[in-house]
Amino acid sequence: MDKHTIIGLLIIFGLFLGYSFYTSNSAKKEREKQLVEQQKQKKKGDKEKTKQLSDTLVSDSLDIASLQDSVPSAATTAGTKATRNTILGFEDTSKTNDFVVRTNMAEYHFARYGGYVKYVKLNNIYKYAPKGEKKQELVLFDEGANMMSIPLQVRDSVQSFVNTNECYFSAAKDTVDVKSGKDHLRLYLHPCKQGDSTATEPTVDQDAYILFDYTFTDNDYMFDYTVKFHNMSKYVFKHGLDLVWNSTLYTAEKNVKAERDLTTLYYMDNRDEVSNLNERESDAEDIPTEMKWVSFKQQFFTSILVAKNGDFNKGKFEVNVDKGNENNPLLKKMKSRTTFDISNFDEGQFSMEMYFGPNKFKDLKKYDMNLEKQVPLGWGFFLLHWINRFVVIPIFNWLEAYGINYGIIILILSIFIKIVILPLAYKTYLSSAKMRVLKPEIDELNAKYPKQEDAMKKQQATMTLYKKAGISPMGGCLPMLIQMPILIAMYRFFPAAYELRQQGFLWAEDLSAYDSILDLSFNVPFYGDHVSLFTLLMTAATLVYTWLNNKMMAAGNNDQMKVMKWMMYLMPILFLGMFNSFASALTYYYLLINLITFLQMWIFRVTINEKKLREKMQNNMVKPVKKTKWQARMEEMIKQQQQMQQQQTKAKKK
Repeated sequence: MDKHTIIGLLIIFGLFLGYSFYTSNSAKKEREKQLVEQQKQKKKGDKEKTKQLSDTLVSDSLDIASLQDSVPSAATTAGTKATRNTILGFEDTSKTNDFVVRTNMAEYHFARYGGYVKYVKLNNIYKYAPKGEKKQELVLFDEGANMMSIPLQVRDSVQSFVNTNECYFSAAKDTVDVKSGKDHLRLYLHPCKQGDSTATEPTVDQDAYILFDYTFTDNDYMFDYTVKFHNMSKYVFKHGLDLVWNSTLYTAEKNVKAERDLTTLYYMDNRDEVSNLNERESDAEDIPTEMKWVSFKQQFFTSILVAKNGDFNKGKFEVNVDKGNENNPLLKKMKSRTTFDISNFDEGQFSMEMYFGPNKFKDLKKYDMNLEKQVPLGWGFFLLHWINRFVVIPIFNWLEAYGINYGIIILILSIFIKIVILPLAYKTYLSSAKMRVLKPEIDELNAKYPKQEDAMKKQQATMTLYKKAGISPMGGCLPMLIQMPILIAMYRFFPAAYELRQQGFLWAEDLSAYDSILDLSFNVPFYGDHVSLFTLLMTAATLVYTWLNNKMMAAGNNDQMKVMKWMMYLMPILFLGMFNSFASALTYYYLLINLITFLQMWIFRVTINEKKLREKMQNNMVKPVKKTKWQARMEEMIKQQQQMQQQQTKAKKK
């Protein structure tokens, strides 16, 4: 390995670090400005709440806690003076339980007050539990963690607003089991007849209603959600309606910090471009244009609201991060307000779809709505997502169909990638070998031009020597840079791959999380509170690889080369801290790459005869060399610099 290869590796390391920081902080300053403006608008909205209530529905007064406080208790009777109005309808106090829907994929609970999804349990998917403890089925939302509401402006004396989450819904059946085909859960909200809202027992208008029609399929996480209005024009108005959706997301994985860093809000605008709010900080954003969907995305699961037969008119989103204890099970609080139109309150409707399930690339892609772009494969960089989409994921999907352990799948993937880039690896090693066998000539040039003022002459002579010998100065650097997208693609893929979730291999109980073999009772700065064995092995292998390369490195005893060598040893130490809390699949992959590289180096060393290589290079040096235009320009530039140095030297003597 020559100095150009070292420079290439350092560039890779720098870009690698820069990329990871860039993906998390590139829009931070701009988003902070938007958040400040958002908070100003909220304060202004609170002051003008009585005049502009419809514009402040996602203010702090509509967070989950306050909305729950406003939900009537079972003892409260609909139609009570001062607490009920014409839209609420009559409460059947004999029924207070939730509506329940069961499919082959999940179990859903819908609130009687509000008619929204308040509980989702995914079948045959489990929350992380330490080794030896019983695993529990994963609950995306539990009591009080999810709320949806449509604020309605009613035709009363003060034209007040009422939220559907405060309203009592009824249904023909309380439980729906969808084991094959499709079935519906239809929730009805009937208003009280006008003039009866203050009566002791108000009369329900059975000919008018708001219907929440949910349509489920037996083997699909996606289900239809249609809001229908029937004969409601005499009770409500204002055809531009808001759908408020608030959720508190809780952890389901081993590595809470990594899960929190990958949790945020995604949306797709009217140009089919998918964007997201900041993953590391609290953030807010107003989308003034039409949009197709919004999602509350966690590391491996996502909750999506889709406009089915049209678009949402606009959106207003917010993500709040609790920066307390990193092990706090609360991930983030999410808020969304989307706007849609109902053209006719007597026979109007708006159709949507909802998805509560795994954030798995191939499952989301089948819906053909860019939902798969929630899986962070490096979408902003062309090569990264192409490598993951068309190489890594297909190999994973193909091999997992045979029931192969994912640790073996990663091994096969590593071998495949190393075979593909084998020509580049060979070129890198050959360049290093050429530099090594040319060491005597390089030493002669160093002895010929020992002075600092002769640096340009030495550089020119070195370039001429390289040209005669048939060496490309960038021969070792460029192949390393070409491999960089693959390294970063793996860095993006493994922490986000649902396929690896809770998949064990060797001592690692979950390849999507770190493989701790020792939990510390204290936190080591830049390292963590545990010891990851795959990370230790990867670091050791990288140090051995560096040592072998330094032994074979062509020369240079100058201070610059010594610093470069020590930098090469420093990189693995930095990786030890960086990757200790990363997915063990990633560090296992890097370990495999190092081990396979050792094998490659041994094969190259056996197959490349350095004695014959030197003879070939010496034969090349006696042949006339035709200068390229680039070399001619470089030599001309060096001559000009030499002339300038000579002039400066003469001027100093005078």
